[in-house]
Amino acid sequence: MADAESIRQVAQSRAPFSTWLGVVLLFALFGVIVLAVIGPAPRSDDYEQKRAKAREEKLKTARQEDAKALNSYGWIDKNKGVARIPVARAMELTLVELAQKKPEPAGPIATPEPAAPGAATGAPAPPSASPTPGPSGSPAPAQSPPGSPTPVPAKTP
Repeated sequence: MADAESIRQVAQSRAPFSTWLGVVLLFALFGVIVLAVIGPAPRSDDYEQKRAKAREEKLKTARQEDAKALNSYGWIDKNKGVARIPVARAMELTLVELAQKKPEPAGPIATPEPAAPGAATGAPAPPSASPTPGPSGSPAPAQSPPGSPTPVPAKTP
């Protein structure tokens, strides 16, 4: 029964001071971590408004430069004699050039050659001219591929 009494004494004894100090320090550490993650104070709206104004100014400047390039004359490569003209003038010149051209009929459309039998499927092509003897001992007439005109056999006297 000594074991039961020692367990009772441990259960009734007070926790040492170091245990309480450890718990308090853990809570303090947790509070410091939370403050570090959240930050001392969130940014104000002024910061975002300044960034938005800077973006608007950059966009406005870029659009003005593009409009100036599209609506003015200028050199692209002066040594080669390449210049740019305003878009509206380029469209006018293109319309005049297209109005002067007469429509031309399209050329004939080439149809693809018929493929040899078996070429598309990978099967071997049938023999076209085999010198096998016919029933009378003479060579058999040559066979023409399908789709081509059949030759007229020669008359024998």
